[in-house]
Amino acid sequence: MDRTVRNVEDLLSLLDGLFTSPSEGGRSATGDGKDFWDRFYADRSRPVPFFAAKPDENLAAYLDQGLIAPGRALDLGCGPGRNALYLAARGFAVDAVDLSPMAVAWGEERAHEAGADVRFMCGDAFALPAHELRGPYDLVVDSGCFHHLPPHRRISYLALLDRVLAPGGHLALTCFAAGEAGMGSELTDADLYRESELRGGLAYTPESLRWIFSDLAEVELRRMREHPSESALFGVAFLWTALFRRSAAAAAHVGHVQEWT
Repeated sequence: MDRTVRNVEDLLSLLDGLFTSPSEGGRSATGDGKDFWDRFYADRSRPVPFFAAKPDENLAAYLDQGLIAPGRALDLGCGPGRNALYLAARGFAVDAVDLSPMAVAWGEERAHEAGADVRFMCGDAFALPAHELRGPYDLVVDSGCFHHLPPHRRISYLALLDRVLAPGGHLALTCFAAGEAGMGSELTDADLYRESELRGGLAYTPESLRWIFSDLAEVELRRMREHPSESALFGVAFLWTALFRRSAAAAAHVGHVQEWT
């Protein structure tokens, strides 16, 4: 008989174990899901819309509208690096992290072919030591990572933002949309634990996103605009896109910023 829980991280790790099905792609702080994503990215010829080397339409819009400006960027769950390469081309210094060695290798190949300076890292962003990240970051981009997290790992996600997002910095988030023409599981958090299954990813409402990220200021929250396959931008209407901003006067986080300098 083992008693394994003594602190919060012990509890989070215990809960991670409820979502370790080989058919799940959940990204936990223990690295569970790596094998799933390696299999997912192994066949590059698959007709997966976001395999194409083009950025999210909302990310391009934020830059075109002047809502964000070049600086340091972190791409969470970067996959083959389509958004990371776009940001590097627009003048950002980009770190990109993914659980899957397959995805990271593909991204590195694309960066080499494009002559892009992107620093790829293979691992779990929640578990990476501070010296691996070049924060604080002016922009954190997440296109599809957040909705693959089990509910308890939102705690880790918010803690990561507290640690790496600079005052005045932005979070650009793309995730499954609940409701009509949306995608993802709409089970309650409690029911997800009863079933021990993420069902391919979690759907969110605008209200739930505003509540989870209530420490940040909302700049924009909308459905992603649909783009045809021949477009230079990626866009599918079953996703939310959101841009949140950390207050420049976030005095409580000044100590975190000083640790990076």
